[in-house]
Amino acid sequence: MFEEKISGKLATDDRPVLLEALSYIRAGDMLTVQEVDRLGRNLLEGLIVLNDLFQRGIAVKVLEGIAAGEHTERSLILDLALALSEDRRRDIVRKTKNGLEAARRRGRVGGRPPVVDDDKRAAILARRQRGESIRTIAAGVNVSIGVVHKTLAGAKES
Repeated sequence: MFEEKISGKLATDDRPVLLEALSYIRAGDMLTVQEVDRLGRNLLEGLIVLNDLFQRGIAVKVLEGIAAGEHTERSLILDLALALSEDRRRDIVRKTKNGLEAARRRGRVGGRPPVVDDDKRAAILARRQRGESIRTIAAGVNVSIGVVHKTLAGAKES
């Protein structure tokens, strides 16, 4: 059993659990997915994965959605389910962007609060100037290594 807790927005190559499952599964096996859109982030990627599975003699069982059921070959319903998923995903992105833009116009900014305030930024820059490693700075300021990288990169651009 392979269970993936990563976003379906990612390309197949960026989904190690899906890749591991696809390399493990053999002809005569059945891959079970919650919804058909879990196979790819868009219509093309989903179709490529499905075609690969069916050519290898692997069935696909979809638990939910309009394509629910067991499939051993491509069908209009699978293609339609993937197309609708891509359209739904695109609609969600559009509505989210519109909502954020409307909030900005009203003076409200969403998102996570910044991790690095002016004091932490100054501490990161001072520690780096003293020659401390990024890992040491991150531990000392209590932020991630990525945040230190981003802070240092932003300071170079300024």
